Parts: sequence; structure tokens; C-alpha cells
Amino acid sequence: MATDDAMQTTAGSWALLGSIVPRDAFIVSQLREAGAIILGHANMSEWASVRSKKYSTGYSPRGGQVRNPYDLSRSPYGSSSGSAAAVSANIVPLSFGTETDTSIIGPAMKNGVVGIKPTVGLTSRAGVIPISENMDTVGSFGRTVADAVHGLNAIVGTDERDPSTLSPLRHEEADYTTFISSKEVLKGAKFGLPWKRCWELVPTDQKEVAEKVFKAMTDAGAEIIRTDFPSAEERIPSDGCWNWEHGLPQRSEFSVVKVDAYNGINAYLSDLVDTATRTVEDIIAYNTENRGTEGASPGDHAAFPSGQDNLHELALSGGHKSKTYHRALHHIHTQSRTRGIDAALKHRTSDGETVKLDALLLCDGKAAGQQLAAQAGKAPPSKQSPLAFNPP
Repeated sequence: MATDDAMQTTAGSWALLGSIVPRDAFIVSQLREAGAIILGHANMSEWASVRSKKYSTGYSPRGGQVRNPYDLSRSPYGSSSGSAAAVSANIVPLSFGTETDTSIIGPAMKNGVVGIKPTVGLTSRAGVIPISENMDTVGSFGRTVADAVHGLNAIVGTDERDPSTLSPLRHEEADYTTFISSKEVLKGAKFGLPWKRCWELVPTDQKEVAEKVFKAMTDAGAEIIRTDFPSAEERIPSDGCWNWEHGLPQRSEFSVVKVDAYNGINAYLSDLVDTATRTVEDIIAYNTENRGTEGASPGDHAAFPSGQDNLHELALSGGHKSKTYHRALHHIHTQSRTRGIDAALKHRTSDGETVKLDALLLCDGKAAGQQLAAQAGKAPPSKQSPLAFNPP
């Protein structure tokens, strides 16, 4: 997120060191107006995890490796690794990050904090180094739900520089702190528990912890119903693991992401002052010239076992929105919305009755369930809350 001050906005890459942004990112302006003191840029997975297929999550050449405050040997997840770790370690009470696909929810989960991933269009992406116009969103991290909600409240707003915030489908702005309530609100609420390719894959010890929370919810008057995503077997890999290249090209999320990222990164770079890095191809060239720190090829750097293979795929796409791109976009929207979240929220019982659920309870761990929410883009928001820390 661009800050028009003495700090550097680099996405973790040395290639952008010394570049000058034209203005604060919209949400940075919002935070300053709200009275926030911005302490710094958090470290992250370089280029928001889009540069390589195989990489160390939370690592960037400029910032080094983000560590999980609960266990330094565990992954902090990514790409907004530093944002979550900073809150978890009590360095800051609030932080902010971006999500294309699980980059807020995942780090919040692994670092034991609350993360809110808003619906695309609720917060502006202007001034944020982009990955996907269809999926990117900016959200908040806090140690409590209340903290994270106060953070979200500060950054919500319409922005002419981000058309997604001007959508007629966008709800009127609200004071989200008014929705912070006690457990009394659970009385009569109905929650869905997606089972296939989600909860069925969760280890027994984690289920036992979750069941204690579910009991507290039902004791407070909530009802929890087992449901499913009709598209689960098609959209979620059999091991339940996150994978944005899952499926044939015309059904793969990455067919969309690589085109969006090429166009978005080039547009962002074109707006900078005093930099020789203007295109994805320039990034590739810089990494190749500095392979010792940037890991251009397999074997160059331990943090990037596959080099910069994804950046090469971005460049090969040329940013062209081909038939494959449009078919893939239609497919992931249909499977994540109509045959995913929307269908699971309208649960059909064994006797044919339709039960409208208030929310879905997704599992942690392999994150593929949360991936559906990311692919849906303009879908209900997601929130990650910690349950417990599982020792090794």
C-alpha cells in the first residue's frame, strides 16, 4: 500500500527501492484522516505470492523471513504475513493487508489473530500494488473482533480511482462497530458447516477444539447444520490444499490471476516516479541480473525453489483477456458463488425443505474452503478468528 512519505513501497522487492509513489493509497489517506499513526510497511511474501509456484511464505528479499510469533519454525502463511505477525507479537494493535486469495484469512489463522476480508468493492484498492482486479480487497487485522472491526470502519469508502467501490450493487456505508455484540445475538442464528472437502479433512484434535466452540454457540441458542458446497469436488483439490492452478486452464483461477496481475502491476508501475522498473518484464530482468538475492532461477535462492516461474507466466499472457480467461472467470464465479457459497447458504434438508443459513463456519488448516470465498470476489465477507494454538 503506497505511502507518500519517507517510507518505501516495494512489495518486498529491491527492484522498486527508491521509486516514488504519486500519492498515498486511498486507505492510507483514510487512516491518516482518522488519526492513525502509521509505523511502517509490514513484510510480506514478495509480490504478494504471485512471483513463484514454490516459495517460502512470508519471505521477501528486502524484508527477509517473517516468523510466526507462536512458533518460529512454523509458517506465518502469506502473503500479508508481516501484518498478521505484527499484531500477534503485540508490536501494533491494528494492521492492514490485502487479499487476492486467502492472504488475509490465512495469515490471521496461522498467527492467531482476527482477520477481516471484506467483499470486493467495500474498500478501495487504489494505490495498492495489485494482483487481480476481480479478487483483490483490503482488510484489517486485530487481536480482537472489536479491534479489527474498528480498523475496517476506518478504511471503508467510495473512491473514484477504484470503480469497484462505485458499483450500484454496493451496500450503503455503515458504522460496522454497531454490529459488535454479545453472544445473545446467536439466539436463533443458523450456521452451516461445509463438510465435503472441508471439515471432513480436519484432523481429529482440531475438530475437538472446534466442537467446544460449537457447543458454546449452540448453548447460546445457535443452530449448526452440516451442509456442502455442490462444487466442492470440482473446485477443491482432493487433499483440501490451497492451489490456485487447480483444474484445466479454462477452469483455473490462475488463468485469471496471471492476466489481471500482468495488467495491474504494469499499470501501477507506470504511475511511479524515478524508477527504471516499468513492466513485469523489467522485474524479471532485474531478478535475473540480481539472482543471488532475488532467486531468478531454480537453485539460485533457497526461498524460491522454482525461481520466478509465475512471473514468466504473467509475461507470456501479455495481459490478453482471451477466451480462456473469460471462460475461467465465468467458471470460478459460477462454482464459487452459484454452486458454492450461495448454494451452501440455502441448505436443502433430506426432506426437501430449504433452510436459509446466516453464515458458514469454515475450517482452518489447508485453506481450500476459504479459497472459494476469494474466488467469488463480490460475495459475503470472511472473518478469521483464532480458536487455539496447536503445539507441535
